[in-house]
Amino acid sequence: MNVLLTQMLSKSDPSEVAGLSRFFKTGPGQYGEGDKFLGIKVPVTRSVVKECWKETRWEDLEGCIRSEYHEIRLSALLTLVQIFSHAKKSPMVQKRCVDFYLNHTEFVNNWDLVDLSCYEILGRWLLDKDRSLLYNLARNGRTIWEQRIGIVSTLQFIRKGELDDTYAIAEIFLNKPEPLHDLLQKAVGWMLREAGKRDMDRLRQWLDINRQRMPRTMLRYAIEKFPEEERNAYKKVGT
Repeated sequence: MNVLLTQMLSKSDPSEVAGLSRFFKTGPGQYGEGDKFLGIKVPVTRSVVKECWKETRWEDLEGCIRSEYHEIRLSALLTLVQIFSHAKKSPMVQKRCVDFYLNHTEFVNNWDLVDLSCYEILGRWLLDKDRSLLYNLARNGRTIWEQRIGIVSTLQFIRKGELDDTYAIAEIFLNKPEPLHDLLQKAVGWMLREAGKRDMDRLRQWLDINRQRMPRTMLRYAIEKFPEEERNAYKKVGT
């Protein structure tokens, strides 16, 4: 029996479905078009995962990550995070988690699914390894979600005081020829803001060089923690 799936299905709440569907933009032409919800909020999903992750088999994860329901996919990803984080003495298990994640990115298909999983798995795994994988995802990701994984995974590096990759990958997005999707602008701006918490002078220097090339939303997110007068000065120059 797939305990994770069974427990998640038992937590469905039809009264929450409409609100979650609106929040995650599931309407025609929206970024989450066609996604389905059971009405399970994230804290409830986390509690189920906490209870079930040790009993969850790889075949259970395979079934859950492919679910048509958003929350079931999230439960699979959060379980994967638990397995990875508790396998510090087992690189083979961690590598299996990474491979599973990369082989199923087509199902990591909304911003919360990306943001609650990628830096905890890929970011941690790459702390002591070559990080070209993230550059490739940012540059050549098949979807905006794969591209978002490329930048948001650097949050793990930022927390270790390593900022170079965040700035380098941010420049990849600045150099994209097509208009940058709003959700990618927000992700890049968010990571720049986080990098600024570690070294505000470096963020200012980077912005002074690049702000004229930055889409408005990206810039707004990056300077969110600046004093109001400074924010206004940057906004006057932003595109």
